[in-house]
Amino acid sequence: MSRPSVVVVGGGISGLAAAWELTGGVEGPNDTTPRVEVIEAGDRFGGSLSTTTFAGRTIDLGADGFLARRPEAVTLVDELGLHEELEAINASGASIYLHGALYELPTGLVLGVPTDLAATLHFAGLTWRARLAARRDAFAPRRLTIDEDATIGDIVRTKLGRELSYQLVEPMIGGIQAGRIDELSAKSVFPALLDAAKEGGSLMRALRHGGPATPGPAGAVISDAPAFYSLRRGVGSLPDELVTRLAARGVVLRTGVSVTALRRTPAGDYPWEVDTVHTTTPANAVVLATPAPVAGALLANFDAALDELRRIPSASTAIVTFAVAREEIALIETGTGVLVPLGTTWSGEGSMMVTAITLLDRKWARHVRDDDVVLRAHVGRSDDTRASEMDDDELTGRVAAELAELLPRFGPPRATLVQRWPNGLPQYHLGHQRRVERARAAGARLSVALAGNAYDGVGVPASIGSGRRAAREVLASLATSSRVN
Repeated sequence: MSRPSVVVVGGGISGLAAAWELTGGVEGPNDTTPRVEVIEAGDRFGGSLSTTTFAGRTIDLGADGFLARRPEAVTLVDELGLHEELEAINASGASIYLHGALYELPTGLVLGVPTDLAATLHFAGLTWRARLAARRDAFAPRRLTIDEDATIGDIVRTKLGRELSYQLVEPMIGGIQAGRIDELSAKSVFPALLDAAKEGGSLMRALRHGGPATPGPAGAVISDAPAFYSLRRGVGSLPDELVTRLAARGVVLRTGVSVTALRRTPAGDYPWEVDTVHTTTPANAVVLATPAPVAGALLANFDAALDELRRIPSASTAIVTFAVAREEIALIETGTGVLVPLGTTWSGEGSMMVTAITLLDRKWARHVRDDDVVLRAHVGRSDDTRASEMDDDELTGRVAAELAELLPRFGPPRATLVQRWPNGLPQYHLGHQRRVERARAAGARLSVALAGNAYDGVGVPASIGSGRRAAREVLASLATSSRVN
């Protein structure tokens, strides 16, 4: 038989991680390594992981760090020989804006859910009703019957009340997902919460005894590493390094090329043909590391379960980065940022658009300068599309006006930068896991594997793990086919 061929459609971090695994991972290629081709529709690899120069610094345009307690990103960094590039987070903690004031978040939060009754009761940002709800959960918890799944909102609202749900939990876990807790599946987004709720009794106690938790599906390995890492050249340097290594391994890397169709061939060594406008690549297997709706559109004619991928919704977000002279700004005393609950009122029109502030030079030591401060504001949720209706100048002006109320002092910025990520964050609604399982099973029958942030979690480690998982599935399928033939 001819050398096996695998086409990876999509050159974000999941697709690149898949190609790394397909070509042997840390061990490198050998005699059984397939020919690998990565096809990316955009003009660069890496997807949302990219860097730029801003205010004399190299900053990330997407994720500026990644969870260290999930091992996938750190493992890949080590395999690339980049361990010395890892930079541990330089500060801890955060604040939240409630009732017109900033409060340092209490200790004992697990993705925003309180687990420490004493710390919660002493948190000055809560009303007496919220404190009463926390005491009730500790001493007379409400009953909650759960079958296979429930929304995060159903669980925390029933057990802890509305205020704790929408003023602590949603700003954190909803911010990570850019979604609403009343729609997000606990099973897919926060399985530790679902497990704790199923235990009955106090939700806070069950979560506390459950140990550390990370967003994303169950099964992630937790390590004792620092909470977050970045890379000294930015997280966006990781896909750049992967591209260099993959090219050295002989991987065919194509940008600016859209896949127009996946076709089954009736005979021959290669059951798939992957079409672009000008080329056709034969393949034994395909890894689809595209957004779920794109994968669904390419595979819709092969199985109804694959067509269902087109129904996975997504949220658009934007990041506005500011450089402000040190004498023109006053910040919270500690912590790396500020959370802002949805629906927060202010002196201007409507509710605030800003959902979080990241103090980049507080978070990462490499960004510290004597003369200015760099921070970024996050906007956009699954049901808040106001940013998409504004041009960059309008959005920057609106966000700056909100920062002037959110922070003790926020003067005129020296420089600004807007980065938009349209439809960048898939929403894991109820039934998401079952939909993904059905699609993956259908794909496996066709020698197609699915990878990306629509399946195994939205963070950098989860996306890397998703790509490597898809590659392992393909390699196992090729090995099986080889034995049969």
